Amino acid sequence: MSDQAAAGTTEGQGPVEIDEELARHLENKREELFEKFGIHEEFPDEVLDEAEARTEDVKSEIDDELDDRRDLRDLTTWTTDPVDARDFDDALSIEKGEEEFVLWVHIADVTHYVHPESEMWAEAVERANTVYLPDHTVHMLPATLAETVCSLVPDEDRLAHTVEMHLDRETLSFESIDIYKSVIRSDERLTYTQAERRLDDPESALHEESSLVFELADRLHEQRKEDGSLVLNPRRDRAHTIIEECMLKANKAVTHELMWDRGVEAMYRVHPQPSPDQWDDALQEIQELDGVSIPGDAWGDDPRIAVNATLEEAPERQLGKIQYAVMKVMPRARYMNDPFGGHHALNFDIYGHFTSPIRRLSDLVNHWIVHANDVPENLLQLCDHASDQQQAGEKCEREYKQFLEEVGLDADAVNNRGIEVVGED
Repeated sequence: MSDQAAAGTTEGQGPVEIDEELARHLENKREELFEKFGIHEEFPDEVLDEAEARTEDVKSEIDDELDDRRDLRDLTTWTTDPVDARDFDDALSIEKGEEEFVLWVHIADVTHYVHPESEMWAEAVERANTVYLPDHTVHMLPATLAETVCSLVPDEDRLAHTVEMHLDRETLSFESIDIYKSVIRSDERLTYTQAERRLDDPESALHEESSLVFELADRLHEQRKEDGSLVLNPRRDRAHTIIEECMLKANKAVTHELMWDRGVEAMYRVHPQPSPDQWDDALQEIQELDGVSIPGDAWGDDPRIAVNATLEEAPERQLGKIQYAVMKVMPRARYMNDPFGGHHALNFDIYGHFTSPIRRLSDLVNHWIVHANDVPENLLQLCDHASDQQQAGEKCEREYKQFLEEVGLDADAVNNRGIEVVGED
């Protein structure tokens, strides 16, 4: 990649520069919003002490676990994350047979370190989610955990919870699902930009695996759209498509296992559908946008397919307005202890989260249920609390972004590139 091309990437642009006075304003605003929405930034000492203790003597602990786990260290494995990511909690492996794809999604085994009797679990329950503001993160679990034992860094043995999926090559349906504890060793940590380069360069490491997983992810993406899954961001790059589709498939596999094979309660993600009148209002608003037309063959029984088709052909300047028209009529998704009602936006009969236990309580709880087959007695309360906390975090993020714009900062630029405080000369 040329210097000019590199300058157009997030890595090449560098952080947004602000002075010390503006930095103080931003800090004061964050503190104000945290108090308003009941978000706690500092961890209690006992939680930090416990996290520190659990990150000591890592190698011997992993060695002790080998007899009780599947050893996948020889399997080609890699992570893909934003350039500024500090923890890498999911990794991929893939193979292709004559009649199947085999996809492994490896998730950091957070529940090995954070269990219901621990201080960290109690703190995670209270926080329920990690809150992401532009250039500022309030973690659900202590950062030391996410940055050490639960970070799938290259060339280090790590404990993982693996979802192994055998998918029919023609239909991409599940032939088999196996979820188990493992030990993995990541071969490489890629940024999204690097992942794109590997796809373009046949001579690069991981090119074959990257091309294979993109072949699968692209087909999964197109299949979802055809089935009526709402795709509000149709122009994502290939690297993001890979991660999104593989994580969706893993989440779907886990909840399939929990519901159909075990028949247990878990933290399912339920998304109700808008009323027909609400959908009509959204489609009418979209149709009236300048330069936008809903394709005639998309006017059918499923407004999600109509929106997908419109987004594919709409001018770039109108994408945000189309997305906003849809989001205005969408009911809020919530965590429920059964999957009744399904997930309307994804068009999945059942769905839940598994792939981010370091930042979502739902995933942490579902990891515990999968491994221990032990459903917490207060599961319904956990679902309600996680839903409420997620909403609080989203409101906090929205108000903080509005404040950034008010003080002359581009919230998206800050979010993508971070901030650097510079003093006066």
